[in-house]
Amino acid sequence: MIQKKICLLGGFGVGKTSLVSRYVHSIFSDKYLTTLGVKIEKKSVTFDDKSVELIIWDLHGEDEFQKVNMSYLRGASGYLLVADGTRRFSIDTALGLHETARRSIGKVPFILVVNKVDLADSWEIDPTALERFGVPVVRTSAKSGENVEDTFAALARAIGG
Repeated sequence: MIQKKICLLGGFGVGKTSLVSRYVHSIFSDKYLTTLGVKIEKKSVTFDDKSVELIIWDLHGEDEFQKVNMSYLRGASGYLLVADGTRRFSIDTALGLHETARRSIGKVPFILVVNKVDLADSWEIDPTALERFGVPVVRTSAKSGENVEDTFAALARAIGG
């Protein structure tokens, strides 16, 4: 079985760990747990008659006090950039991390994930404005599971096997 490393990048509290928990374990918890450093999960997927084991690196969130250690990205085949639709500044953090990741590991497949679509009435990010970034964008909800499976599957297909 082929193994592929993927990373989740984003600001503090945008839902990276919740997305991984929903995808790997099909669970969601309202309890907030801060990720310290990195948490690694695995999930085997099959697509186009290929079996791939995704090694998912859930990296701690970046904020003004703590930067993501880009050495965690070494060997990554792709990544998800995660922003919180209810916090406008989280999109800037995600796009800044995207630029840093590109400098660190080069051009690998990625998807911009705007999480918390279940709270769309409280969004500070204009969904139509997302198109101007010129990157693949998916709206997800770790809470309801909306588009979570499809997002990881799309990244797995993009990185191939």
